[in-house]
Amino acid sequence: MRPSLLRSASQLLRRSRRDYSSAAAASQPERKVAILGAAGGIGQPLALLMKLNPLVSSLSLYDIAGTPGVAADVSHINSPALVKGFVGEEQLGEALEGSDIVIIPAGVPRKPGMTRDDLFNINAGIVKGLCTAISKYCPNALINMISNPVNSTVPIAAEVFKKAGTYDEKKLFGVTTLDVVRAKTFYAGKANVPVTEVNVPVVGGHAGITILPLFSQATPASNALSHEDIKALTKRTQDGGTEVVEAKAGKGSATLSMAYAGAVFADACLKGLNGVPDVVECSFVQSTVTELPFFASKVRLGKNGVEEVLGLGQLSNFEKEGLENLKGELKSSIEKGIQFAHAN
Repeated sequence: MRPSLLRSASQLLRRSRRDYSSAAAASQPERKVAILGAAGGIGQPLALLMKLNPLVSSLSLYDIAGTPGVAADVSHINSPALVKGFVGEEQLGEALEGSDIVIIPAGVPRKPGMTRDDLFNINAGIVKGLCTAISKYCPNALINMISNPVNSTVPIAAEVFKKAGTYDEKKLFGVTTLDVVRAKTFYAGKANVPVTEVNVPVVGGHAGITILPLFSQATPASNALSHEDIKALTKRTQDGGTEVVEAKAGKGSATLSMAYAGAVFADACLKGLNGVPDVVECSFVQSTVTELPFFASKVRLGKNGVEEVLGLGQLSNFEKEGLENLKGELKSSIEKGIQFAHAN
């Protein structure tokens, strides 16, 4: 799926609208995707990538400012999706109505020295307000939560939807795909294998030590990596966001790679909705895989969102230790989100 998304993008850059036959267009369902926070550092490149996705027929771009310009810019690209921009709370309902997938990258970015937890109070309030609107205007949409801290914002969204009577655990996803993208890239470089052929499950959560890449299950398997190599790859995957924040020297966070990861996961959701079989991605969802109420693991996607939450499989001793070590922090983050939703 990842290579297919890249191929779709490159092909669309070379095509004109006339290349799309009416028969092909008629064979797939109309799908509306809304991006909330579309004028931001993640939102703009994500809007570009979703405009290039041939499964999207309508692209709704919302933010508190700047979206008319982003929408005008993206709308000139010669791909099928029709683009509309919406700005301000008074237009949020119209932006959401009829959406099949709502992607939420809204919020403030990380800055040097800022932990994901520092983002909490600002982004939690933003997410709560947006999810309240979603429960009213498109309660059946699949929700792709990118806004950090995902370990807390997903539980916040769940509580908002429960209060509104619209919660469906099969339709709420924390987007942890960037952890998978990083794990694949770093593993391929160290193991000297083709990166487009690599698969690495990443489980747990979406911050620091809660991110647990399962390199023992990586394919293609490599015997060239030592235990120290695996420890270093794990640490680099966990600290990938910090690596980018520091490299940008206070002028941004991981926006481009996050937009790509968000587009990959949204593409998987669209394929699942359209009935493509055996679409599996890692995501932070309501789960019974561990004793925690939410957990990231491999998920089979389908017409209703989550078709099946898959187990962890065989873990190495190092991964078993990492799993136990992450549970305390992840539990605390989940509880913090639930408490915020009830207190505000």
